[in-house]
Amino acid sequence: MRLYKFALLVILITSGCTSDTAEKKEVSWSEFYKSDLFIQVQTESIFPDSKTFTDCTAKRPLSEILTDYNSKKSSADFNLKSFLEENFEIPGGVLSSFESDTSRSMKEHINLLWEHLTREPDQVSSLSSLIALPQSYVVPGGRFREIYYWDSFFTMEGLMVSGRRDLAENMVRNFAYLIDTIGFIPNGNRAYYLGRSQPPFFSCMVDLLASNNRDLYISFLPEMQKEYDFWMSGSDNLTKPGKAVRRVVKMPDGTILNRYWDDFPLPRPESYKEDVIVAKEIVSTGNESAGAEEKFRHLRAGAESGWDFSSRWFADHNSIATIHTTDIVPVDLNALLYFLELKLAQGYDWQGDQERARYYLGKATDRKAAINKYLWDDESSFYIDYDFVNDRGTGVLSLAASFPLYFKIADKAKAKKVMERLQGEFLQDGGFVTTLNKTGQQWDWPNGWAPLQWITINGLYNYEYNDLGNEGAQRWLSRNEEVFKATGKMMEKYNVVDISLLAGGGEYALQDGFGWTNGVALAMMKIFEEKEMVDEMRGDE
Repeated sequence: MRLYKFALLVILITSGCTSDTAEKKEVSWSEFYKSDLFIQVQTESIFPDSKTFTDCTAKRPLSEILTDYNSKKSSADFNLKSFLEENFEIPGGVLSSFESDTSRSMKEHINLLWEHLTREPDQVSSLSSLIALPQSYVVPGGRFREIYYWDSFFTMEGLMVSGRRDLAENMVRNFAYLIDTIGFIPNGNRAYYLGRSQPPFFSCMVDLLASNNRDLYISFLPEMQKEYDFWMSGSDNLTKPGKAVRRVVKMPDGTILNRYWDDFPLPRPESYKEDVIVAKEIVSTGNESAGAEEKFRHLRAGAESGWDFSSRWFADHNSIATIHTTDIVPVDLNALLYFLELKLAQGYDWQGDQERARYYLGKATDRKAAINKYLWDDESSFYIDYDFVNDRGTGVLSLAASFPLYFKIADKAKAKKVMERLQGEFLQDGGFVTTLNKTGQQWDWPNGWAPLQWITINGLYNYEYNDLGNEGAQRWLSRNEEVFKATGKMMEKYNVVDISLLAGGGEYALQDGFGWTNGVALAMMKIFEEKEMVDEMRGDE
């Protein structure tokens, strides 16, 4: 009950919200997330997973449900769980009815899974938090019942290998639709994700899909431009170095780089109790310079990064109570935006607009120089994130350092130094570990994640460190295979240090399915299949 009261106080302070009244004719989902009913359900853990309630579908208008709740909640015989069951449809897991067969190969299993992870075009409904999409799409699995932004690029890699190009194209068209209708690509197609995006992989998706098809590529150029404008919003208002507006930061030399951000300084609805607990810990320390509202922003920005959560965002490299995400200029985000600038230049060149092509090529050149100036750390011989508030590197070594190799930002000398640390410290028995810090957070030691394996391994290939890339890929695929044979599942993440264990840490249980793991596994298998074909051809010669 003390937590419930604290949560109500936080919401009242940060939003000026009052309790629901019967006079309201319509209630939006954003309003519902501030209601007494929602706060009570989330803070009292009526459901084991905080995301469950946010994914429920109302059986009637939210305004009617809240009116009934407010009239009945004080009754002696009121049962909250029964009230929820009467008024909401409770969702299950994505693959709750799927039976795995380990007599199949892992490749066969993944190709069979695509059908079960695919969702058909959505129907618009105010009774659901789902943002309707016009084309079919693939969801990750487990508790993740909707499309996710950066997951989808790695899922698409597998779809393309599987010969499901049409489905991959549908996903790109869905993201273009979101950019056109919302103004950006949210974290996922849910109402509670409308304050933030995720790592901007849209240009990578277009590049993967369109390749040298100029007409198809140029058809997505307006959306790539709009995404860039979203990430650069406010840059014209930055006058002094060291200042930031939304997702843009002015560096000491005047260059504009980017950070992660979220538009709402409130607890995340899908992780409501977890965020309130962190905020309560901050308040209890008496740190007046870091109030609840600021911490909610840092937590949400950490979620926009996709690395929720990691020691990358912690001032002490250990405790989430010291999270300061919005103070940080991240390596991966700026590498992705460098690539977006290059792809804009390419698109305008193909369109015949040479002036704009030169403009974005110049932007990419400036960003590349800034990445190598501010995000390269001579002391550690590694790319690390930059704390622009304190004008120094964060000191956290992570696989984010692989992004400058993946996008060919590093020179050969820097790439060699990154490779040496990857080989000496990050490569473990099951693949590359995410960070070297043992915090208990899921994006830290001892966990490995499919997207970071793909970025790291292909980054190594880009600089002809093929042996290390192959070794990392083989260890990762072996880890996938071992867990599949033991459990019949493809996991969201894996313990790559102790391969006798599954992964752990984070705000929720280990999830299976799993979109980006499936995609990366198939794409890596193809690399080795093609390598074997080349070796055979050379042998025949």
